[in-house]
Amino acid sequence: MATMEAEGKTEPSSLAIEEGRKEGDRNLDFVLPSAHAIGHDSWQQVGLMLVTSFNCGYILSFSNLILVPLGWTWGIICLLVVGFYIAYGNWLLAAFHFVDGQRFIRYRDIMGSLYEKCIISLGLSSFSPFFLEIWEINSVLTEDPLRLQYYIIITGVAYFLFAFLIPTMSDMKFWLGPSTIITVAYVVILLVLTGRDVGKRTNRERDYEIHGSMVGKMFNGFGAISAIVVCNTTGLLLEIQSTLRKPVVTNMRKALSLQYTVGLIFYYGVSVLGYWAYGSTVSEYLPEELNTAKWVKVLINSAVFLQAIVSQHMFVAPIHEALDTNFLKLDESMNSKENCKRRFFLRAFIFTINSFVTAAFPFMGDFVNLFGSFSLIPLTFTFPSMIFIKVKGKTARTEQKLWHWFNVVFSSLLTVMTTISAVRLIVHNVWKYNFFADT
Repeated sequence: MATMEAEGKTEPSSLAIEEGRKEGDRNLDFVLPSAHAIGHDSWQQVGLMLVTSFNCGYILSFSNLILVPLGWTWGIICLLVVGFYIAYGNWLLAAFHFVDGQRFIRYRDIMGSLYEKCIISLGLSSFSPFFLEIWEINSVLTEDPLRLQYYIIITGVAYFLFAFLIPTMSDMKFWLGPSTIITVAYVVILLVLTGRDVGKRTNRERDYEIHGSMVGKMFNGFGAISAIVVCNTTGLLLEIQSTLRKPVVTNMRKALSLQYTVGLIFYYGVSVLGYWAYGSTVSEYLPEELNTAKWVKVLINSAVFLQAIVSQHMFVAPIHEALDTNFLKLDESMNSKENCKRRFFLRAFIFTINSFVTAAFPFMGDFVNLFGSFSLIPLTFTFPSMIFIKVKGKTARTEQKLWHWFNVVFSSLLTVMTTISAVRLIVHNVWKYNFFADT
């Protein structure tokens, strides 16, 4: 399987698959139907989309979510090791965009094809951290801010409008330039301000200790690993890869290289510098720690909010694609009158449900760790190795098969431990908060 003849040679590699496409093998043009554009975008566009999307408002919480539970030593080790492991998993998965002449544009399609009883239907459309920017702006400007739920509604409306007007990933093209400028601006400002605070106190004046019981430290550590997974991967690689023009595997790997170099320097830099400046007491929302003028805080929060409207569309677009493919008229234009009407109601449904859930659970941010553990770890580590075993198991060397079986077992155990950690935190906060709490 997954072996194609290219230029008179038989190769099991993804490169041969792409060369086969260049030779015009029509069997490789088989793609399941989709309402969204397939094979349209350049790797530069997708790479820029990945860089900006991963440097969204989530990075303002990573100092607290990752380094506070792990401390300096284990924190840096896990950031590097888990980050490299994630990059490897995505690099591996990119090679299986084509299997036996079929282009798989969705994760659930390839797993359903290779493992008939395995159905993947995971979707998370959450903007839980991103209403905090406008809440923080109002808190800076007034001593009596509105209830938190009003900001959630405002955020939901903003996301809905963008998702309706910019229906697909490919349509984000003209928004990536402004989003990149805003991203670089607020990240640089954050790095400068937190770097300045690093120099104001010595390390002896900061608390870098990991607090809590041994059991609590262990589970919090697994929760931090989940957060590292969230900050490095989407679980949507095949869906993102489907937008790329050929050669698809090579272009996807170029885009990933951009993410794990330029993009990673930004979000790891903010996370490490935030912990360095404020220690284990660093806030769950980094701008709250900044000792600067009000207008600077307003500027940072405004930039993060506007950037998130664009960047988060990448994570939600595959959910829209699934709904659009099932409910829109595929024989009509995306912007036909009938499809616009249907798309309006589909987007409204998604963001109404999302806004309600986010407003109801004041600890919605805890679900970030649950999402990372229960879905992203299997999607990033377990399933790519399962695909390799299924597709290349008969031709692979023994050490390759052993390595991928190790990945399956190890990542499955990691999924169990990190999921227990995430559920433990959610259960704790269920008793601590009330539904629709203004906090």
